[in-house]
Amino acid sequence: MYKILIVEDEETIAGGLKTHLERWNYQVECITDFRNVMEKYVAFDPQLVLLDIVLPFFNGFHWCQEIRKISKVPIIFLSSANDNMNIVMAMNMGGDEFIEKPFDLNVVTAKVQAVLRRTYEFRGTSDVMEWNGAILNLSDTTLLYQDRKLNLTKNEFRILQILLENAGKIVTRETIMTRLWDSDEFIDDNTLTVNVARLRKKLDQIGLGEKITTKKGIGYMVEA
Repeated sequence: MYKILIVEDEETIAGGLKTHLERWNYQVECITDFRNVMEKYVAFDPQLVLLDIVLPFFNGFHWCQEIRKISKVPIIFLSSANDNMNIVMAMNMGGDEFIEKPFDLNVVTAKVQAVLRRTYEFRGTSDVMEWNGAILNLSDTTLLYQDRKLNLTKNEFRILQILLENAGKIVTRETIMTRLWDSDEFIDDNTLTVNVARLRKKLDQIGLGEKITTKKGIGYMVEA
């Protein structure tokens, strides 16, 4: 079941969209706190966002830019501000589609289905992992925390991903090395130690280095 996040200030429109899309077996959530859109986005982890341009506090262009920092999730703009400048800006900001208000709910559904089909036909549905307020981007192997971005090497990224998949549990060194071997690159015990040390050093730059705990003689773990 695809998850859709609606970022729309007009309750009647948001409620109507939610009810209609749920009839098509989508899981739908609506934003109610327009100061903290990203917090809801990360927690819900939608596969598509319906985003109005005119919103309280920050407009839809702002939130589109924030989402694009961590995800390639498809974004459909909804707006009565349908002049060419807004349409062009919506596309340039990273939007995938623009639907003019007032709209027919069946048209919205058809466009939602088309965008989802186009986006997820050949790839998975999850773009990010959230960890202690940090966002691990699975698309470009970066970690974003409090507006600071870390670029991780392939091995650093995979080690962190494995640990996050098992947050709160000890992951043995053998398990990590076996997963890394799947990349056709031989990783021995010493190489793993070096990569974990480098990963910790990078995480130290944003205050998260201590979150990786060494379990002597066994492996590593991160806090859940």
